[in-house]
Amino acid sequence: MPLLFAHLMETGFGGFYDGIAHLLITPADVLLVLGLALLAGQQGAAGGRLLFALLPVSWWLGGSVGQLWGLDHTLSLITTLMVTVVGVLVALAQKLRSAVFASLVTSFGLLFGVVNGFTMPAVRQGVSLDMLGVVTAVAVLSVLISGQVVVMRSPAVKIAVRVMGSWIAAAGLLSLGLWLKG
Repeated sequence: MPLLFAHLMETGFGGFYDGIAHLLITPADVLLVLGLALLAGQQGAAGGRLLFALLPVSWWLGGSVGQLWGLDHTLSLITTLMVTVVGVLVALAQKLRSAVFASLVTSFGLLFGVVNGFTMPAVRQGVSLDMLGVVTAVAVLSVLISGQVVVMRSPAVKIAVRVMGSWIAAAGLLSLGLWLKG
């Protein structure tokens, strides 16, 4: 196996499940999906619908591009900054206009998809089952988490969501510090 694919999880169950495992064991990906789902839930039902419609599609498109193009090391810095930004927005319980939220979700999904696509083996024809697994897991997690945030009305839950956002931001800042240190 080439070193490039060293972190791609192989479950032995096939590409689809490898893609699901890849999302769940990649901290930046999990934190981004969690953060965007929490942020979408804070935006209300419309935010959850936007997230469900845009994030999986943009992740898939980014993954398709990532399988064709090379990857620059500055993308890891940008993805770390994106996780931090999402965490800060959740911690602040920031209400965003629909267009701003949609562009945020789309751009973050595209970039994380590019990174994921680059780390997965390319297919010559047909659908990449690895990427399909990742996108399916992204869709399921984003719907379940954002839906729960939307229906929870208690002030304690709203505070807990904001605390989770602050922890996501803290993890992003810690990763950023480690990245800058070299």
